Amino acid sequence: MKKLVLSMALLSVSLVWAQKKEIANAVKAVDSGDTSTANSEISKAEAIFGDKTYLLEPAVLEQYYYAKGLALLKDGKNTEGAEYLAKINTLDSETIYTGKDAQKNKVYFVGKSAADQFGSGISLKEEKYKPALGEKVRANVNSLLQAANAEATKEYNAKNFDVAGAKFTETYYLLKAAGQDNKTYLYYAGAAYAQSANNKAKAVEILDSLIKSNYTGEETIYSAKNTKTGNVENLDKAAFDLYKKANAGYTDFKTEKTPNKQEELYELLASLLFEQQKYDEAAKIANEGLVKFPKNQSLSQVQGNAYYKSGKTDEFVKTLNAKLAANPNDKESLYNLGVVQSKDPSKQAEAEATYKKLVDLDPKFPNALNNLIFTIIGDDDAAINEYKELRKAGKIDSANKVLDQRRARFQKALPYAEKLYANEPNNKEVVSLLKQMYMTTQNTAKYNEFKAKEAALK
Repeated sequence: MKKLVLSMALLSVSLVWAQKKEIANAVKAVDSGDTSTANSEISKAEAIFGDKTYLLEPAVLEQYYYAKGLALLKDGKNTEGAEYLAKINTLDSETIYTGKDAQKNKVYFVGKSAADQFGSGISLKEEKYKPALGEKVRANVNSLLQAANAEATKEYNAKNFDVAGAKFTETYYLLKAAGQDNKTYLYYAGAAYAQSANNKAKAVEILDSLIKSNYTGEETIYSAKNTKTGNVENLDKAAFDLYKKANAGYTDFKTEKTPNKQEELYELLASLLFEQQKYDEAAKIANEGLVKFPKNQSLSQVQGNAYYKSGKTDEFVKTLNAKLAANPNDKESLYNLGVVQSKDPSKQAEAEATYKKLVDLDPKFPNALNNLIFTIIGDDDAAINEYKELRKAGKIDSANKVLDQRRARFQKALPYAEKLYANEPNNKEVVSLLKQMYMTTQNTAKYNEFKAKEAALK
């Protein structure tokens, strides 16, 4: 007997028929509530096409998404199931690119990005597909949607932010499965996770996706009063226009625009990234936000701090100078600029001038006087060591010159130390500092006075 050999083309047709049959069986099983059989049939089909869902024609792919999604819903995996069901709407909104691959398999790419990724070098034609299972999906998700939204709101108000974030995410995907891609619920999920102790990474992921999708949060809310119940109801635009035109059962028609949330998104994401010590990413998001919202102080602050923390001192100084150009009396920027300048031995004079300006603006600004004092004094340990080395080498005149210069610096800083003492007369460290400064400047009476004050504070 001759051995029967199937051609590759015939083998391919057999596999396609097998997965069609198994997916159809899965749909029947899940509709009847038999999730065990549905999952078994789905697994068989997935074993054939693997991750190559583009081998499934749109009608079969829709059935696969339906069976897979509904089986997950019935197993209590609502978010995961809703994500699969939501893909059915993608079949409606995206162009289907069809053709044959190198193995002569018919391929169906959903959307241009998939066609570009997997269909390079293949001649493709464009088609449209109208899903047939939308009403069945909506019937299955409606009650779950209402429950998830109610629970998300309740948990958020109770400050259970992890649960609220998960439920808002579930609400988003269930609503998307029902045909509405309302990213405001993802925004709510991100805002909830941002306030949790353990899931800030999820907040970052969600907020970043919203920014990349150009989500603004702006939408028009249509409402009218139901004359039978007296309640104000939110309506979709079609119903709003219809009821308003027909004047049937509704009054007080109103439209309201929700505010743009983009600026808040950038602020929140940049702050979260900085909090997680992802300084380069925080600076990048802050930069992007400042292009759109150049006057946002929160983004500017995160940008500068991120540059500083990541060691990008030049960029940090540029941001400070830009702020000071816009507002020369920006005390926080003056302080930060002084800190950076004081760390560079070649810019001690600039640091001193910056701190002096800040002290003139606000002598009680935290640490401003203290930093000015020590900037003027400089590296006192180095001066003392230099004096000792010169004395040891017998260079008395040079040693005395170093001592005189040190005394002059202390004398120059002394008025600012006295201002600091006037602000904090019971601060032991300030009293000890002044005692030392009076000793160095050879003011014996003041030295004895502050020596007694120091002893009293001890």
